[in-house]
Amino acid sequence: MVNLDDAITARLESHGETFEILLDPAVMNFLKQGKEVDLADYLAVEEVFKNAGKGTRPAEGKIKEVFGTYDISEIARKIIEKGEVQITTEQRKEMLEAKRHRVVTYIAANAINPQTKLPHPYVRIELALEEAKFHVDPFKPLDKEIEEAMRLLRPLIPIRFEKSRVAIKLRGDDYGKCFDDMVHYGVIEREEWTADGSWIGIMELPAGMVPEMTEKLKHKTKGAASVKLI
Repeated sequence: MVNLDDAITARLESHGETFEILLDPAVMNFLKQGKEVDLADYLAVEEVFKNAGKGTRPAEGKIKEVFGTYDISEIARKIIEKGEVQITTEQRKEMLEAKRHRVVTYIAANAINPQTKLPHPYVRIELALEEAKFHVDPFKPLDKEIEEAMRLLRPLIPIRFEKSRVAIKLRGDDYGKCFDDMVHYGVIEREEWTADGSWIGIMELPAGMVPEMTEKLKHKTKGAASVKLI
């Protein structure tokens, strides 16, 4: 449950009455991403207020009349959907910085320079977006933000999203320590064990993640892992 000092206010005016709830600002991103959440878990106080700042409450009859229920999760959802949400300047700044970082991180992990077939460094993408005057919206879905960022990036740097397929060979003793890393980066399409006890697999993963995964597998196997683009 969020601290009262960090909560944001969501307000709905209906039937001549004002209804307010105090929310964890993080829940707005979850809702905008279409995630299913129990809003009661993100309330600073499980109460509906007439004026949250003063702590006054509307009549219970009014709550039932407007929302048709006393269920706090359902009431909170209707207030968010039909009303307005207020956030402080500092909260908005933090949400914008976090959202921007997610956009840049996603692009750095999933896009490549088609001329070199290598991923662009995080800083290069970040600087290009600054040059393009890219602005994020804390409540806009992440996929829409990424689409807009890529639209602005293409005239400035050679970039595109691309998947790669790689062939990986591991010693039998290394397979267990590397498996979780491999499935974290992508999908193992085929695999087999050879007569000498080695593991061979074919994987698909974002092209921008190939160097990072390769480095991690090499580190865990003391250089024995083999990763080749196919």
